Amino acid sequence: MDLAAVSEELAEIEGQIADIFRALSNGFQKLEKIKDVNRQSRQLEELTDKMRECKRLIKEFDTELKETESRNDANTRKMLNEKKQSMIKELNSYVALKKHNLENNKRVDLFDGPSEGFGEENVLLASSMTNQQLMDRGNQMMDETDQSIDRAKKVVQDTVDVGTETAAALKAQTEQMSRIVNELDSIHFSIQKASKLVKEIGRQVATDKCIMALLFLIVIGVIAIIIVKIVNPNNKDIRDIPGLAPPAMNRRLLWTPN
Repeated sequence: MDLAAVSEELAEIEGQIADIFRALSNGFQKLEKIKDVNRQSRQLEELTDKMRECKRLIKEFDTELKETESRNDANTRKMLNEKKQSMIKELNSYVALKKHNLENNKRVDLFDGPSEGFGEENVLLASSMTNQQLMDRGNQMMDETDQSIDRAKKVVQDTVDVGTETAAALKAQTEQMSRIVNELDSIHFSIQKASKLVKEIGRQVATDKCIMALLFLIVIGVIAIIIVKIVNPNNKDIRDIPGLAPPAMNRRLLWTPN
């Protein structure tokens, strides 16, 4: 059955996995001909990277398989599950082959560990495992992957929430700073206006002081003249000042009428 008729995504993933399997087959054949230990190690590292990529694609294949499961009939679902199990078996065979090469070379297995491959218990030849064992182990690994994805999603959501709160706080602070700037502009304008008013008041006060000083001098002059008149009433210099000249003497007539 053509996978493209079921899902284009499944067909594309299956094609990528097939390409990796061909590369793994050619790579292990090339590895048998390499005699240098360092070159063997580098070749094994390259093959390990390809197996990691193949594992990731098989997980994507299983995820897409679950999404399209409701649209397929029983025969199609059976065929797709058998296809997935076949790919898992083939990958495990290459994992076992790699481990065998590492043991022969007495090197540490770079593909072992909790986050690599399908686990030590799954590194078995396909002939020594049943379909049910492969399916159970595969489902367990998929569940663990889903849990890891859920945790990652939670971390991302928490990060988004923190970013949203930070953006809101920054927006509020920006608005507050804008209001402060506007208030400072108003204060600056008021200070300029008050400065002009003070200058005008200063000029007016200076003018008033000049007038008062002039009046004061006039009053002082008048007082001085009055004092001089009192002290020396015959002073001719002040005879012509109205109100300050001495009184005119009585004139007698040279003749008197009869």
